[in-house]
Amino acid sequence: MNSPQISSKIKEQVHKAREASLVLANLDNLSKNKILFNLGESLRENYSEILVENSRDMAEAEKMLKSGELSESACKRVFLNEDKIEQMAQNCESVASLPDPSGQVLKATRLDEGLELFRVSCPIGVILVIFESRPDVVIQIFALALKSGNAVILKGGKEAQNSNRVLTGLIHKTLDTYKTAPINSVSLVESRDEVAELVKMSAELDLIIPRGSNELVQHIQKNAQVPVLGHADGICHVFLDEAADEAKSLEVSLDSKLDYPAVCNASETLLVHQKFSDELFSEILLKMQDSGVELRVCFETEQRLQNFPQFKLKKAVEEDWKTEYIDLILAVKTVKSAEEAVQHINHYGSKHTDTIVTENSELAEWFMNAVDSAGVFWNASTRFADGFRYGLGAEVGVSTGKIHARGPVGLEGLVIYKYKLYGNGHGVGRYSDAKRELLHKNIGMD
Repeated sequence: MNSPQISSKIKEQVHKAREASLVLANLDNLSKNKILFNLGESLRENYSEILVENSRDMAEAEKMLKSGELSESACKRVFLNEDKIEQMAQNCESVASLPDPSGQVLKATRLDEGLELFRVSCPIGVILVIFESRPDVVIQIFALALKSGNAVILKGGKEAQNSNRVLTGLIHKTLDTYKTAPINSVSLVESRDEVAELVKMSAELDLIIPRGSNELVQHIQKNAQVPVLGHADGICHVFLDEAADEAKSLEVSLDSKLDYPAVCNASETLLVHQKFSDELFSEILLKMQDSGVELRVCFETEQRLQNFPQFKLKKAVEEDWKTEYIDLILAVKTVKSAEEAVQHINHYGSKHTDTIVTENSELAEWFMNAVDSAGVFWNASTRFADGFRYGLGAEVGVSTGKIHARGPVGLEGLVIYKYKLYGNGHGVGRYSDAKRELLHKNIGMD
């Protein structure tokens, strides 16, 4: 099989990123934190410039929306304002306040006198992050990458390229001020052709993190020759058990869907026990409908609501149970039991985040053990599935796979580990033929 042709430009960019990653791997925590705090201040001081560039992007995004190239939810994600810029600055400061995840001793073993083995966390290396629409991702990713000691190559969508450029420029100015971390710690690519080359560079890149639509993530997963961390869908469920509290049912159901419908941790399907109060069920759905939500319901649900003529219901079809709307659309299904709810979630869900509302603690624990998702909640909105809310500072993405990181991926997901062995002229030969036994004694790390 022929090796893919890689342009000299991309080779040089990745080479510089690799060189930067070697510097970052040895950068002390104090220097990282100074850079992040300085970047936060730079964002605040340059908000006008950022908003000017973002307005250019919004004009383009609205054209793309009208032509059908961009969804309404994606168009909204491009938008920045002073509050969002302040949130970016706070994200930098939040990440700076976290412990350095690299260089931590995870396990220590004395193999023999003078021969000690340590498992130590270390950066992954060079990471390609591909994302759509949200320019604030540039700052989130850089903050986490710098703190964990990784170099990052960013590919954003053309709908936000001016915002991405100005934000990357501010990062470069900050790095140039301190001189401790190379400017090539972060770089941008802007064309699909460049991405097509990068995803083939298995010897040069260490990890790819795609953030965006189902189509984007699946395309990267199918074509990459580099490990991929991410999720294709965010099909999240709320299950209202027969023993659910009224106030909690209202809060969790409405917040999960309405707080921010255009994101992957918003609920897409509401599952309701057949013995759940019809009056409360109708109240929840009416509030959804009044908020602009289109309700797509199963036959049993339609029958339960036939005495409530104010509803405008659409019959759900098979495709609705496996669709991520990221919009004001909700699939609603009546189930006979918690077991049926779990079966539905595990069959149609995307292993992202699912929640149960119930006062039955035993059932709640069973549900959280039985649902095979990265996040399983009890009496809490699916919207809590977020790196910042988890206390991770920010997140580079969400992983629904079962590799080294799962769920919202923060700093800990951007480090791996290596083994460091400290000896004193030891050779394996002295332990052969039972001449001498290895101790394998744990070394206390307190």
